[in-house]
Amino acid sequence: MAFKIITDSASDIPQYIIDEFNLHVIPTPVVINEKDYFDGETIFPKDFYSILEDKTKDIKTYHINVEMFKRNFEPYAKNGVEVLYMCFSTGIAGTFNAANLAKEELLETYPDFKITIIDTKCASLGFGIPVYKLLLMQRNGADKETIIKAAKHFCKHMEHIVTVETLDYLYKGGRLSKLSYVVGGGLNIKPMIEIDENGSLVAYAKVRGRKKAINKIIEEVGKRGKDLENQIIGVVHGDREEEAKELANILKEKYNVKDVVISYVGCAIGAHTGPGVIAAVCENESDGEFKEYLYK
Repeated sequence: MAFKIITDSASDIPQYIIDEFNLHVIPTPVVINEKDYFDGETIFPKDFYSILEDKTKDIKTYHINVEMFKRNFEPYAKNGVEVLYMCFSTGIAGTFNAANLAKEELLETYPDFKITIIDTKCASLGFGIPVYKLLLMQRNGADKETIIKAAKHFCKHMEHIVTVETLDYLYKGGRLSKLSYVVGGGLNIKPMIEIDENGSLVAYAKVRGRKKAINKIIEEVGKRGKDLENQIIGVVHGDREEEAKELANILKEKYNVKDVVISYVGCAIGAHTGPGVIAAVCENESDGEFKEYLYK
């Protein structure tokens, strides 16, 4: 039976990886002035950030719904292809529940359909990097059981180290109190954000100024990352490409990491973090038994 790895666009996997592996990426929806767009399909990050900076635009997001999942899953069910779907964190969106409802409905028509849905409890390249590594493993001959085991391992050990340029979007989205917004903005405070064990975005520290926030990301990668010289890590940004490249170069030089994937933070997350968000993702554990399938 054929075995297909798929994900959604909240993984922020860059187009060159999508093209190289013919990866199926389910687009997440974003609503701009009451019109639906789909991330990576009818709207793309660079254009999205230009729209986001226009404060006259009304921008909302919602998670991929059951009908959208059924449309994306059904061709595999119909053709007897087994699926592994790597899903955006339940701590941030309701994607996982909708995917499972779609699965249950499809099983009524296609009782032999096999699909494994993994709640990655990760965001952006925090699950984009695991997906990339699973694709490499599959290409290098790993069987589906090993790939599914690796998927759980990679996501369990992923660290997200995030900061934002402006507090406006966190406040607007209800993730910041009015007092913190007013005081933080006045003092140029930048929150350091991570994803906790429940897959939710939480602030864990505050620094003053953008430069210190970037330096904190660099420091935290060194503290949290393990076996960095054998890791593929990720750097994502909200339309700050040169800054992201500089951060990636520093991480390469300082920690001798194997490779850095750079990408935009897409619409699903960018709508709530704003232009200027920047993050690094790495693993706090080595690849262990899966390494043999990764670097051939």
